[in-house]
Amino acid sequence: MYKYSVHNHTYHFNDLKTLMAKATPFRSGDALAGLIADSYEERVAAQICLADVPLKNFLSEATIPYETDEITRLIIDTHDAVNFKYISAYTIGELRDWLLSDDAHTTLLQQLQFAFTPEMIAAVSKIMRNQDLILVAQKCEVVTRFRNTIGLKGRFAARLQPNHPTDDPKGIAASIIDGLLLGSGDAVIGINPATDNPAQAHLLLHMMNELIHKFSIPTQACVLSHITTTLDLINKDAPVDLVFQSIGGTEKTNKSFGINLSMLNEAYEASLSLQRGTVGNNVMYFETGQGSSLSANAHHGVDQQTCEARAYAVARHFKPHLVNSVVGFIGPEYLYDGKQITRAALEDHFCGKLLGLPMGVDVCYTNHAEADQDDIDNLLLLLGIAGCNFIMGVPGADDIMLNYQSTSFHDALFVRKALGLKPAPEFESWLLQQGLADDDGNMLPSLTLQKQLMEKFL
Repeated sequence: MYKYSVHNHTYHFNDLKTLMAKATPFRSGDALAGLIADSYEERVAAQICLADVPLKNFLSEATIPYETDEITRLIIDTHDAVNFKYISAYTIGELRDWLLSDDAHTTLLQQLQFAFTPEMIAAVSKIMRNQDLILVAQKCEVVTRFRNTIGLKGRFAARLQPNHPTDDPKGIAASIIDGLLLGSGDAVIGINPATDNPAQAHLLLHMMNELIHKFSIPTQACVLSHITTTLDLINKDAPVDLVFQSIGGTEKTNKSFGINLSMLNEAYEASLSLQRGTVGNNVMYFETGQGSSLSANAHHGVDQQTCEARAYAVARHFKPHLVNSVVGFIGPEYLYDGKQITRAALEDHFCGKLLGLPMGVDVCYTNHAEADQDDIDNLLLLLGIAGCNFIMGVPGADDIMLNYQSTSFHDALFVRKALGLKPAPEFESWLLQQGLADDDGNMLPSLTLQKQLMEKFL
């Protein structure tokens, strides 16, 4: 039992997961689940109470029982007790103060990645302002490698997302060419297939593989099929670079996705065995999003942001090349408007980075959300300042297959120009060699390469 008294009234919180839910900044998903504070005063009382909770409590009081959830078991069994000693005397409030201090520098935060549990980091985010989340995340550097290097400070990558409503190869190729000529694609060339058709996925993988190797592009490809489809493709010798899967923060959520930790491990080992990376072997690509556990009726009374942080424990176990919070995609039932989407994105990026993940964010919203492109512009710039590893590059920012609004090739160029950031180093060198960019990062028209690409793939 946790409690806090204010104005002759005592607020009682039965357990840690209730306290954390009540302390969470308001969002529509938690309201839908009946987990929010009944008043602003109760929320502040919960935040003050949460600030006084010792970090050690998070190791003895699980939000979801150890016996019934394999993700809880993963969190506890992989906890770094040795490095935890450095912060073990802190409360949540003291952890916040320390994270904001100059003592919490990049190297030390990297050392503590497995000393933190997702619940600890979710809890501290709940008592932080947006600027706090940005400042601390900016200190984190999580670097991954496959055919290029993602996550270095001063770099900002983009996933080239050439989706097509019928998976037409020529339509997809046209979007890929457009994106490459505008400097997108260093994170990955990643296609969300319209259907989970193995034959079509095989065709698209071969097309991207031919493109990457013919033009010596230092990047990786991915068809975002279900992991069982990708495993089948690996067994058929398809050119699989990264293995994709959507994941959640509870065992029951992942069951709703048709996966478990054993299946993820099988795919991870299978992908490693292909040895397709040239500069590293980070082979997994995960996507997450606040609200997935609630939409699957699998949240166990845990607030959606804490469930999201728990998903990061799953991701980091498999050393992924990319992790993407598709923050506004699930819809206004979970994040109602631009303000809620912005807050959730900054939380996700902060939590993921502290837990050791190469975090990107799909800065997006659905067409029925109370958000617009101005909200996206604001969030995009905040994430660029916070050190986000990558965003999406969608033709015109309008995904015509998934029917939602995201960020465009030009949006990635805007962030790079406005903040003095560059693409992944190997990709930057390729852009220079192809005459697509100059030494200052300005994009240049390359009619020769454009003609070669179009003749080959259109």
